[in-house]
Amino acid sequence: MFTTLPFVLLLLVCCRPTGVLLQPVPVKVDRIEGHASLKISGERGSARSKFTFLFQLPHQGRIEVSDFLLGRTLYQIIVDRERAVFLVPSKRVYWEGEEEEIIDYFLGFRLSLDEMINLIKGKWEERARESGRERDADSWSLRKDERGRILGGTRGNLHFEVKEFLSGSHIPRILIFQYPLNSGRLKMLRVDFNRPAKKKNAFSLSFLVDYRRVSWEEIEKILADEN
Repeated sequence: MFTTLPFVLLLLVCCRPTGVLLQPVPVKVDRIEGHASLKISGERGSARSKFTFLFQLPHQGRIEVSDFLLGRTLYQIIVDRERAVFLVPSKRVYWEGEEEEIIDYFLGFRLSLDEMINLIKGKWEERARESGRERDADSWSLRKDERGRILGGTRGNLHFEVKEFLSGSHIPRILIFQYPLNSGRLKMLRVDFNRPAKKKNAFSLSFLVDYRRVSWEEIEKILADEN
């Protein structure tokens, strides 16, 4: 049931200019934000989406997926330390689950927030979780070029490969992945680092008092009806 979501949700390719790195990559990265497009293909066909992302390292992330033709928000993902929620703002409903579950519904495979940030910024930094569980480097086998850039990686039956880098940096511009149930292509359209926050409390979940918590089955039905 859960693995069907990417094919229901991810709609329409993003038509933006060629990938842009807005500034040199700083030595210390605290915030990452930008735009990207995603295509996922599998047994049920293929689907495309555009999305914006904002990550405050190490434990906060926000992803917003929008309809290309109408410009409306389809859904949002917010991870704030130990909480992860999937929101449908148009219906003011949300579902709360584990961090890796929520990212699984977005990409089609399980990743922690740390790992998703690593993919986007092209540098892999392993962190111990507050729970004491550690995702160590042994779980990933990474390939690098002579410049030390990550060319690809494997963990179990999940594989990714960087096809192109942004502006001569180590930041992936085009990244492809393979997984038994699906394959995908992520294209970075814009990325910036350490910009001052435009919106205060971007990761706050206090607004959920005005939302209704629902089951995952209801979320799937709502999104299917809207699409």
